[in-house]
Amino acid sequence: MNIVTEHTEEITQVKVPLPFPLRWVNAYLIRGDNGYTVIDPGLHTPDAEALWLQVLQERGIGFEHVEQIVLTHHHPDHYGMAGWFQERTGAPVLLSETGYAQVQLLWGAEQPMSALLLKLFARHGFPQDGLDEMTKHMVSFVEMVSPQPQVTLLREGPVRLGNRVYEAIETPGHAAGHLVFYDGEAEVMFCGDHVLPQISPNVSFLPQVEENPLGAYLSSLQEIGRLPVKMAYPGHREPWPLFSARAAELVRHHHERLALMEGQLSVSLSAYDVCRATFGDRLSIHQMRFALSETIAHLILLEAEGRIRQDDPTAEYIRYIALSK
Repeated sequence: MNIVTEHTEEITQVKVPLPFPLRWVNAYLIRGDNGYTVIDPGLHTPDAEALWLQVLQERGIGFEHVEQIVLTHHHPDHYGMAGWFQERTGAPVLLSETGYAQVQLLWGAEQPMSALLLKLFARHGFPQDGLDEMTKHMVSFVEMVSPQPQVTLLREGPVRLGNRVYEAIETPGHAAGHLVFYDGEAEVMFCGDHVLPQISPNVSFLPQVEENPLGAYLSSLQEIGRLPVKMAYPGHREPWPLFSARAAELVRHHHERLALMEGQLSVSLSAYDVCRATFGDRLSIHQMRFALSETIAHLILLEAEGRIRQDDPTAEYIRYIALSK
């Protein structure tokens, strides 16, 4: 596996290691006359530090040559090294306002999202004996996103990456406040995790963030898929040219997943029941967090479309059943 790939004279892909099945996240170095832009520098781990020091040294890039750190979204595997880079470079870290609000929920004082998410999981049938393990899992990310950077808010519209001006476009679903960066003249896109080749981006429901993330994601995919793209640079896997076809494929995938889950609800089930029926019961705690959050997102959309309902809206624990049954 090539750890570093120079795709053009300006764009270099760096595969930053992850301690998860995904194995790596793509960071990008974009060279410009004023220095380098780093997109999504990765999760903060000793391995990631060592890799970046090696990559920069081999290319003769000093920390003083880094002009800015730009984030497609706030997830730890993209955001985690931002503070480390900022401490060494003094460069601004650019993130959407919605993304920054979630950083504060996830890793701010007392990490309020952890309690909110565990309460949500409990209402949807997650076993009580797993909640302590899930709590430890959530807390473990704080170290991997520290030190926290000072964030400069990045809004939709023109943004300079290297010597070219891209359009920052908000693309909700995988992460509220997620941004892609599109160069319409060159037909190039840095798409973060909004559209990925070969794998389906996770679309999770998080309390107090977005009411219907999967609905927002499908709408965004249809809109973004209309843009002409000759080369897309994703957050995971390899850059590829067939962006619009993949966006349409992801829309079909989620409609198939919705139909599958609806079919399971001929009897009353919790989201946890549906999650295990869909994704299996041999998931790690890390995988379960995303699988259950994604299941809830699908069930919320099915309910919004009038295809399922809560079996007893007054009950403490939420169970669903298909309306056709």
